[in-house]
Amino acid sequence: MEQIKSLAGVVALCAAAACAGSVQALAARNADDKASGPRIINIVNFIRQTDYRLENADSLMFDAVEHQIKLSNKYNFPTTFLFQYDSLINPAYQELMKTQLADNCELGAWWEITRPHVEAAGIEWRGEHSWVSTANIAFTPGYTKAEREKLVDVYMAKFKEIYGRYPASVGSWFIDSHTLQYMYDKYGIVASCNCKDQVGTDGYTLWGGYWNQAYYPSKLNAYMPAQSGKQQIPVPVFRMLGSDPMYQYDAGCGTAYQGVISLEPVYRHAGMDKKWVDYFIESIVDEPCLAFGYAQAGQENSFTWPAMGKGLEMQFAVYDSLRVAGKIRLETLEESGRWFKDRFTVTPATAVTVMKDVRGEDNKTVWYNSRYYRANLFWEKDGFCFRDIHLFDENYKSEYLDTPGEGSRFFYYTLPLVDRFHWSTPDDKTGLRIVNTGSGEAIILLSPEVTEPSATELKIVSRDSEGNTYTIVLQEDCIKVTSDNAAPWALQLRVPGEKASQLPFDSFSCKKMSGDFRGYRYSVACKKGSIAKGSGSDYVYRLLPADNTIVVDCKAKS
Repeated sequence: MEQIKSLAGVVALCAAAACAGSVQALAARNADDKASGPRIINIVNFIRQTDYRLENADSLMFDAVEHQIKLSNKYNFPTTFLFQYDSLINPAYQELMKTQLADNCELGAWWEITRPHVEAAGIEWRGEHSWVSTANIAFTPGYTKAEREKLVDVYMAKFKEIYGRYPASVGSWFIDSHTLQYMYDKYGIVASCNCKDQVGTDGYTLWGGYWNQAYYPSKLNAYMPAQSGKQQIPVPVFRMLGSDPMYQYDAGCGTAYQGVISLEPVYRHAGMDKKWVDYFIESIVDEPCLAFGYAQAGQENSFTWPAMGKGLEMQFAVYDSLRVAGKIRLETLEESGRWFKDRFTVTPATAVTVMKDVRGEDNKTVWYNSRYYRANLFWEKDGFCFRDIHLFDENYKSEYLDTPGEGSRFFYYTLPLVDRFHWSTPDDKTGLRIVNTGSGEAIILLSPEVTEPSATELKIVSRDSEGNTYTIVLQEDCIKVTSDNAAPWALQLRVPGEKASQLPFDSFSCKKMSGDFRGYRYSVACKKGSIAKGSGSDYVYRLLPADNTIVVDCKAKS
């Protein structure tokens, strides 16, 4: 994945960085029988045979995998290695895995499509090189359903020929629902993983999905969590790359491209930096998470060992200390997939909570996910808002399910209620804010306290500068906001004038608003309180309380 445009530049940048310091003390392991579940780390390294962007690619990429295996063996870490077809059929990789890989590690499939793979399936290759990152060539949404099945059959047969069984785990930046279902039905895959949310990175957009952890996808759209067991593919999809919960979202806010701030060890100010890694891991390990906390570590071999080595070695020392202290479970992707399926019949509610700011700006954030929606709450130095709310609907069909995508990009979305990234400009950032309806001014909330009243419920209590209390309860199918403030207040969305045309909402009533997103009609209801449509540039809509309470029904209605 071309997350940094010059791999040579990455190597130079990363080789110059320093990694030092001991593991930060982290508190309180939460047991499985409490509201907060286990904290799980998957180390996933995926393997390409070659990369046209890199001189002497084959040798350097093989060297990276050798070093990754040695590092995993040093710590006895269960590690998942996922193979593209071109590396799968390479005898050198086969010998390496059969002679050097520890028994507690896993071999699986990496689902980027290459020329040897396509030609083995009897399909014409359309790429300029034997591997390309172009969306409709490198990923199965660019192929017909029949071609997708041929690609699966050829890969699975070859994998079994080499290793005596079918892979249990299959990962990719994205796998379409037809391919995922076919892999499950015919070959019994147990787990999958896909890319974190991103906008325009490498030309691929995945936006509004289940943020971090894992979900059961809809049969009509592998990016969309299903609400019912009947409509879900029974393969948990884990979100990759360890996205920064605080700062990834706004990286490039209001533009068509999002930057990368992730656990990947090639990034100097993120996964290579000990201070950032401690901050990120603390949010995963120590803070409220509901069903379980999760992060995917590791790195694709295209970045080469000089770029990833120091960062990965530093991270492994951190994970080892946490494992010894009993604060994390290190597992293969297959093991996590089997645990997930044994534990959850439908997608669970999870959370990511960040109460300490790595940049020292006193910002805080909370992510909540369920099978019905995701929400992000953001406390920043000049205010508070719901930065993001996206609704999930298993009936929202992917545009690539039946018809192959064309061109170098693909787009996967869910249904927006609040979307700060797309509905802002770089200088005017939006959000669903609590406002005083008398003065029209935003109310700034301070010092949030986050608790877990139940296995599916997250409660946040925060106060304004005058001591008025606001309580936000994120439940599996709704958002509830209450206050003891005697002054009139509401939840209000305002967007910059030039972004107003991007909003989907075109119909408002006292209890419901409806809209059209990429040709799909959906509506959002207020179970308690009411909805007021704005006019002019004042605001788009207000959610007004009844008896100082607002309850938003987050079950999207199509």
